[in-house]
Amino acid sequence: MVIDEARQVSSEGDDFVEFVTAGAPATGAFRCSACGYGVTVSATLPRCPMCSGTTWERPSLGGFAPSRRE
Repeated sequence: MVIDEARQVSSEGDDFVEFVTAGAPATGAFRCSACGYGVTVSATLPRCPMCSGTTWERPSLGGFAPSRRE
C-alpha cells in the first residue's frame, strides 16, 4: 500500500494514528511505523535510516519505544 499524504486510522473513541510519509514537511518527534526508530525533525521527514521505511507516526506519550505488535 502506498500512502501519498498523511492519513488517519480511526479506532474506538477519539484515538487515532496519523501516518506521514518520508519527504513530507514536518516538525517535531516521529517514529518509523515499521521498526520504531525515532527522529526529531524541523524540515522534512527522511527515509528511516534503520529499515529504509517511508511511513512515520507521532510517538505516544511514552516516548520512542516501539509499539508491541502481536
